[in-house]
Amino acid sequence: MKKTLCALAVGATLITPAIAMAADVKIYGRAHVSLDYLDDGKDYNEVGLSSNSSRLGFKVEQKLENDMTVFGQIEQEINFASGGQNSGVDFATRDTFVGLKGNFGQTRVGRFDSPFKIARGPVNFFGDQVGDLRNVTRAGDLRFDERNENTIEYKSPKFGNGFNVLAALSLHESNSPGFTETIVDEDTGEVIQKKGDSKKNKAYDLALTYKEGPVDFAAAYEHYEEDATRGERDGFRLAGAYKITPELNIGGLYQYMTHDNDVKNPDAQVIGVAADYKFAPKTYIRGQVMHRDVDAKDANATLIALGLEHRLDKAVRVYGNVATVLNDKNSSLTPWEQARTNNVKGFKGEDALGLSLGFRYDF
Repeated sequence: MKKTLCALAVGATLITPAIAMAADVKIYGRAHVSLDYLDDGKDYNEVGLSSNSSRLGFKVEQKLENDMTVFGQIEQEINFASGGQNSGVDFATRDTFVGLKGNFGQTRVGRFDSPFKIARGPVNFFGDQVGDLRNVTRAGDLRFDERNENTIEYKSPKFGNGFNVLAALSLHESNSPGFTETIVDEDTGEVIQKKGDSKKNKAYDLALTYKEGPVDFAAAYEHYEEDATRGERDGFRLAGAYKITPELNIGGLYQYMTHDNDVKNPDAQVIGVAADYKFAPKTYIRGQVMHRDVDAKDANATLIALGLEHRLDKAVRVYGNVATVLNDKNSSLTPWEQARTNNVKGFKGEDALGLSLGFRYDF
């Protein structure tokens, strides 16, 4: 075994320089941790340490003789809070793909953020932090903002001074069209084995983005077929931001979601505003209010977040956030569920409060 490992190490040492000569290989990552106080409004109010979408990745890009470029990426989530203790050994858990780009635009295949997920970018001021807007846009079976498997995506060249079109087809949720999914019925506790259908578990995305000067805008639509995980559903999103001055950026979001089973998953919409203000050379204050309006009795929720961030360098930032979700009696959302290892569930009718001190290093 030791001889085999030694041989592999020597082989990797010899091969790596050859690869580097042929292609531009980059190693990158993000260490994002925070110290949080979470209060679910009922039983839990504790301080904990969280790793927030920390990652390690490899990017490769190579120019071809025909003026096209081949590119690829492998990205893995890293837990800087626990070091991966008691976790699985999965690899390439985040955006991982290979593609080709040129005058025609670019196309890629793999598993990566859907165009619908990317469309939140203009107002993503609290991304991967306590207060992330996905805490109200990505909930229950009305769930979008996904990183879909087995996806083919096309992105157009920029046209009209800033527009891009993105279209994606996610073929299946497993490599095998006839995979079996285990589902636990929430009401009865019964374990159900559900077989996938290659014709009915696809996802479709279409998005239009515009970024030029002070304007950042995105519109996106996403549809999941009836045998997709969490069922057949549709989502529509509009997000935009405008820099009134170089220091002040104001944005807004609207999202509408429907589900085929509208009794168990009533229609919902999210509407909100956000702002980011650079009041010192390296210091920002930001805030947002996002309201989730559900077509069911007493099921609404409002997310309110306020944050202060200081950048020690282009690669390093520290911040402090306070965020709350105000729940109606049939809602149990929190401002901390998304993209974080420090996580507890909320309770119906209870307002949840989170305080967070964070550190982020991009390398």
